[in-house]
Amino acid sequence: MAIFSVYVVNKAGGLIYQYDNYVPRAEVEKTFSFPLDLVLKIHDEKVVVSFGQRDGIRVGHAVLSINGVDVNGKYTAEGKEIIEYLKEATNYPVSIRFGRARLTSNEKLMLASMFHSLFAIGSQLSPESGSSGIEMLETDTFKLHCFQTLTGIKFIVLADPRQAGIDALLRKMYEIYSDFALKNPFYSLEMPIRCELFDQNLKSALEIAEKAGTFGPGP
Repeated sequence: MAIFSVYVVNKAGGLIYQYDNYVPRAEVEKTFSFPLDLVLKIHDEKVVVSFGQRDGIRVGHAVLSINGVDVNGKYTAEGKEIIEYLKEATNYPVSIRFGRARLTSNEKLMLASMFHSLFAIGSQLSPESGSSGIEMLETDTFKLHCFQTLTGIKFIVLADPRQAGIDALLRKMYEIYSDFALKNPFYSLEMPIRCELFDQNLKSALEIAEKAGTFGPGP
């Protein structure tokens, strides 16, 4: 069981805090001879596999490194376009590491804003007035849990579907926010949270939740 990541979104939909607690590594590194028997394309400034799954490499996986050196989006570390580099026979044999593309800071900001909108849509679609909005989304690999405070701050946790005690963890996060962000004289409301004590206590809370599954009885 694991807690993957934490997001805090302000009432306007802006991401004010994000922490990746555990990111599963689904990466594959293979050495290829010329010609490359995978079809690659550029998507969102990254080079991804569009056809030719093999040996754990899946469609949608991105090129993460070439010959042990991390790439920079669609370019090699030397600034060459990856797709053009892999068309040249003189560059083979070549070792390529594939894996799930990592979210950039801008992508995280955008996704937080999108969830804020979905939360509002969920409230509006409710047949009953006063709906709380989206509290949980479930997939086969993770669950998204959301707790919105009376002031509109959203605490979001992405966790393993089997992880217990998330409701209690969300309320513990709110308590930590109140104690170490709101009571910090240097913190401005609705702005990004940059507080060492907040970081330390949040990480401690995540560790406790993963090991014990709860902070006590939930609501």
